Amino acid sequence: MLEARGIESFYGPSQALFGVDLTVAEGAMVALLGRNGMGKTTTIRTICGLMPARGGSLLSFLGKDIRGLPAFRVAQLGVGLVPEGRRCFPNLTVGENLLATARGAGWDMKAVAALFPKLEERRDQSARTLSGGEQQMLAIGRALMTNPRLLILDEATEGLAPVVRQEIWAAIAAVRQRGQSILIVDKNLKDLLPLADACVILEKGHTVWQGRPDDLAADAALQDRYLGV
Repeated sequence: MLEARGIESFYGPSQALFGVDLTVAEGAMVALLGRNGMGKTTTIRTICGLMPARGGSLLSFLGKDIRGLPAFRVAQLGVGLVPEGRRCFPNLTVGENLLATARGAGWDMKAVAALFPKLEERRDQSARTLSGGEQQMLAIGRALMTNPRLLILDEATEGLAPVVRQEIWAAIAAVRQRGQSILIVDKNLKDLLPLADACVILEKGHTVWQGRPDDLAADAALQDRYLGV
Protein backbone atom coordinates (compact mmCIF):
# COMPACT_ATOMS: atom_id res chain seq x y z
CA MET A 1 0.00 0.00 0.00
CA LEU A 2 2.69 2.49 1.04
CA GLU A 3 6.32 2.13 0.07
CA ALA A 4 9.23 4.50 0.76
CA ARG A 5 12.81 3.91 -0.31
CA GLY A 6 15.71 6.14 0.70
CA ILE A 7 13.51 9.16 1.35
CA GLU A 8 15.30 12.44 2.07
CA SER A 9 13.66 15.64 3.27
CA PHE A 10 14.77 19.12 4.36
CA TYR A 11 13.67 22.02 6.51
CA GLY A 12 15.05 24.83 4.40
CA PRO A 13 18.77 24.12 3.98
CA SER A 14 18.82 21.67 6.91
CA GLN A 15 18.47 18.01 6.02
CA ALA A 16 16.18 16.05 8.35
CA LEU A 17 15.76 12.70 6.61
CA PHE A 18 18.80 10.96 5.15
CA GLY A 19 17.33 7.70 3.91
CA VAL A 20 14.04 6.42 5.28
CA ASP A 21 12.76 3.02 4.16
CA LEU A 22 9.38 1.67 5.18
CA THR A 23 6.53 -0.39 3.82
CA VAL A 24 2.92 -0.67 4.94
CA ALA A 25 1.07 -3.62 3.45
CA GLU A 26 -2.68 -3.66 2.85
CA GLY A 27 -4.45 -4.30 6.15
CA ALA A 28 -1.25 -4.13 8.22
CA MET A 29 -0.33 -1.98 11.21
CA VAL A 30 3.23 -0.66 11.23
CA ALA A 31 4.83 1.05 14.23
CA LEU A 32 7.24 3.89 13.42
CA LEU A 33 9.61 4.21 16.37
CA GLY A 34 12.58 6.22 17.58
CA ARG A 35 13.64 8.75 20.18
CA ASN A 36 12.40 12.34 20.02
CA GLY A 37 13.88 14.29 17.13
CA MET A 38 14.87 11.25 15.07
CA GLY A 39 12.58 12.04 12.11
CA LYS A 40 9.27 10.27 12.80
CA THR A 41 7.02 13.33 12.39
CA THR A 42 9.10 14.56 9.45
CA THR A 43 8.59 11.18 7.78
CA ILE A 44 4.84 11.45 8.30
CA ARG A 45 4.78 15.02 7.01
CA THR A 46 6.70 13.93 3.92
CA ILE A 47 4.33 11.02 3.25
CA CYS A 48 1.32 13.33 3.62
CA GLY A 49 2.72 15.99 1.28
CA LEU A 50 3.12 18.59 4.01
CA MET A 51 6.78 18.88 3.06
CA PRO A 52 8.51 17.68 -0.12
CA ALA A 53 10.62 14.57 -0.53
CA ARG A 54 13.79 15.91 -2.15
CA GLY A 55 15.55 12.59 -2.52
CA GLY A 56 14.96 8.86 -2.57
CA SER A 57 14.19 6.28 -5.18
CA LEU A 58 10.53 5.67 -4.31
CA LEU A 59 7.59 7.13 -2.41
CA SER A 60 4.37 5.51 -3.60
CA PHE A 61 0.86 5.00 -2.29
CA LEU A 62 -1.41 2.43 -3.93
CA GLY A 63 1.12 2.22 -6.73
CA LYS A 64 1.07 5.97 -7.43
CA ASP A 65 4.16 8.16 -7.06
CA ILE A 66 3.16 10.79 -4.49
CA ARG A 67 6.38 12.78 -4.47
CA GLY A 68 5.51 16.38 -5.23
CA LEU A 69 1.77 15.98 -4.67
CA PRO A 70 0.16 18.64 -2.45
CA ALA A 71 -1.26 17.45 0.85
CA PHE A 72 -4.89 17.64 -0.27
CA ARG A 73 -4.16 15.34 -3.22
CA VAL A 74 -2.51 12.79 -0.94
CA ALA A 75 -5.55 12.97 1.34
CA GLN A 76 -7.87 12.46 -1.63
CA LEU A 77 -5.95 9.30 -2.52
CA GLY A 78 -6.92 7.91 0.87
CA VAL A 79 -4.37 8.95 3.51
CA GLY A 80 -5.98 10.06 6.77
CA LEU A 81 -3.81 11.84 9.36
CA VAL A 82 -4.21 12.19 13.12
CA PRO A 83 -1.50 14.83 13.71
CA GLU A 84 0.64 15.28 16.76
CA GLY A 85 -1.08 17.80 19.03
CA ARG A 86 -4.59 16.80 17.76
CA ARG A 87 -5.34 20.14 16.03
CA CYS A 88 -9.10 19.94 16.18
CA PHE A 89 -11.03 22.91 14.79
CA PRO A 90 -11.57 24.79 18.09
CA ASN A 91 -14.48 26.99 16.99
CA LEU A 92 -16.51 24.06 15.64
CA THR A 93 -18.58 21.63 17.65
CA VAL A 94 -17.70 17.96 17.88
CA GLY A 95 -20.34 17.14 15.30
CA GLU A 96 -19.14 19.88 12.96
CA ASN A 97 -15.53 18.67 13.25
CA LEU A 98 -16.64 15.25 12.13
CA LEU A 99 -18.94 16.41 9.36
CA ALA A 100 -16.24 18.73 7.99
CA THR A 101 -14.17 15.74 6.85
CA ALA A 102 -16.95 13.24 6.02
CA ARG A 103 -16.17 11.42 2.79
CA GLY A 104 -17.19 8.06 1.41
CA ALA A 105 -18.98 5.18 3.08
CA GLY A 106 -18.10 3.01 6.06
CA TRP A 107 -17.03 5.35 8.83
CA ASP A 108 -19.90 7.74 9.55
CA MET A 109 -21.23 9.59 12.58
CA LYS A 110 -22.91 6.47 13.92
CA ALA A 111 -19.76 4.35 13.61
CA VAL A 112 -17.57 7.00 15.24
CA ALA A 113 -20.12 7.39 18.07
CA ALA A 114 -19.98 3.64 18.65
CA LEU A 115 -16.19 3.78 18.78
CA PHE A 116 -16.11 6.85 21.05
CA PRO A 117 -19.41 7.23 22.98
CA LYS A 118 -18.06 10.35 24.71
CA LEU A 119 -18.05 12.17 21.38
CA GLU A 120 -21.76 11.49 20.95
CA GLU A 121 -22.37 12.85 24.46
CA ARG A 122 -20.50 16.04 23.52
CA ARG A 123 -21.72 16.31 19.94
CA ASP A 124 -22.94 19.93 20.34
CA GLN A 125 -20.00 21.03 22.48
CA SER A 126 -17.21 23.15 20.96
CA ALA A 127 -13.93 21.31 20.49
CA ARG A 128 -11.97 23.86 22.52
CA THR A 129 -13.86 22.84 25.67
CA LEU A 130 -12.95 19.15 25.43
CA SER A 131 -10.30 17.48 27.56
CA GLY A 132 -7.06 16.38 25.93
CA GLY A 133 -8.25 12.80 25.74
CA GLU A 134 -11.57 13.80 24.21
CA GLN A 135 -9.76 15.95 21.65
CA GLN A 136 -7.62 12.96 20.70
CA MET A 137 -10.76 10.87 20.26
CA LEU A 138 -12.15 13.62 18.07
CA ALA A 139 -8.96 13.83 16.01
CA ILE A 140 -9.09 10.06 15.40
CA GLY A 141 -12.80 10.19 14.60
CA ARG A 142 -12.26 13.11 12.22
CA ALA A 143 -9.57 11.16 10.33
CA LEU A 144 -11.78 8.05 10.18
CA MET A 145 -14.63 10.13 8.71
CA THR A 146 -12.51 10.56 5.58
CA ASN A 147 -12.73 6.75 5.23
CA PRO A 148 -8.98 6.48 4.62
CA ARG A 149 -7.24 3.57 2.97
CA LEU A 150 -4.29 4.32 5.29
CA LEU A 151 -4.70 5.84 8.76
CA ILE A 152 -1.62 7.60 10.16
CA LEU A 153 -1.45 8.43 13.87
CA ASP A 154 1.39 10.62 15.14
CA GLU A 155 1.95 10.23 18.91
CA ALA A 156 -1.35 8.46 19.40
CA THR A 157 -1.47 8.61 23.22
CA GLU A 158 1.14 11.24 24.15
CA GLY A 159 0.30 13.31 27.21
CA LEU A 160 -2.88 11.45 28.09
CA ALA A 161 -3.90 10.08 31.47
CA PRO A 162 -3.47 6.28 31.83
CA VAL A 163 -7.21 5.55 31.84
CA VAL A 164 -7.70 7.62 28.68
CA ARG A 165 -4.72 5.96 27.00
CA GLN A 166 -6.39 2.59 27.51
CA GLU A 167 -9.57 3.90 25.87
CA ILE A 168 -7.54 5.08 22.89
CA TRP A 169 -5.70 1.76 22.60
CA ALA A 170 -8.99 -0.14 22.78
CA ALA A 171 -10.33 2.03 19.96
CA ILE A 172 -7.20 1.51 17.85
CA ALA A 173 -7.53 -2.24 18.38
CA ALA A 174 -11.17 -2.07 17.24
CA VAL A 175 -10.21 -0.10 14.13
CA ARG A 176 -7.43 -2.58 13.48
CA GLN A 177 -9.91 -5.48 13.65
CA ARG A 178 -11.88 -3.88 10.83
CA GLY A 179 -8.89 -4.39 8.54
CA GLN A 180 -7.75 -0.78 8.56
CA SER A 181 -4.19 -0.20 7.36
CA ILE A 182 -2.34 1.87 9.98
CA LEU A 183 0.99 3.63 10.38
CA ILE A 184 1.41 4.68 14.00
CA VAL A 185 3.92 6.57 16.14
CA ASP A 186 3.80 6.01 19.90
CA LYS A 187 6.29 5.45 22.71
CA ASN A 188 4.21 2.95 24.70
CA LEU A 189 5.68 -0.33 23.51
CA LYS A 190 3.67 -2.38 25.99
CA ASP A 191 0.38 -1.46 24.31
CA LEU A 192 1.71 -0.85 20.81
CA LEU A 193 3.70 -3.98 20.01
CA PRO A 194 0.88 -6.53 20.55
CA LEU A 195 -1.18 -4.72 17.91
CA ALA A 196 1.55 -4.12 15.32
CA ASP A 197 2.53 -6.37 12.44
CA ALA A 198 5.91 -4.73 11.85
CA CYS A 199 8.21 -2.10 13.34
CA VAL A 200 10.49 0.49 11.78
CA ILE A 201 13.05 2.35 13.90
CA LEU A 202 14.53 5.70 12.90
CA GLU A 203 17.81 7.14 14.16
CA LYS A 204 18.93 10.60 13.04
CA GLY A 205 16.80 10.50 9.92
CA HIS A 206 17.85 6.99 8.85
CA THR A 207 15.97 3.70 9.01
CA VAL A 208 18.23 1.62 11.24
CA TRP A 209 16.04 -1.40 11.98
CA GLN A 210 12.95 -3.12 10.58
CA GLY A 211 11.42 -6.27 11.92
CA ARG A 212 8.77 -8.14 13.84
CA PRO A 213 7.30 -6.73 17.07
CA ASP A 214 8.11 -10.00 18.87
CA ASP A 215 11.79 -9.64 17.96
CA LEU A 216 11.88 -6.06 19.23
CA ALA A 217 10.02 -6.94 22.43
CA ALA A 218 12.54 -9.72 23.17
CA ASP A 219 15.64 -7.60 22.49
CA ALA A 220 16.31 -5.31 25.46
CA ALA A 221 19.66 -4.21 24.02
CA LEU A 222 18.00 -3.08 20.80
CA GLN A 223 15.37 -1.16 22.72
CA ASP A 224 17.99 0.50 24.90
CA ARG A 225 20.16 1.43 21.92
CA TYR A 226 17.49 3.10 19.82
CA LEU A 227 14.49 3.74 22.09
CA GLY A 228 15.87 4.28 25.57
CA VAL A 229 16.08 7.68 27.20
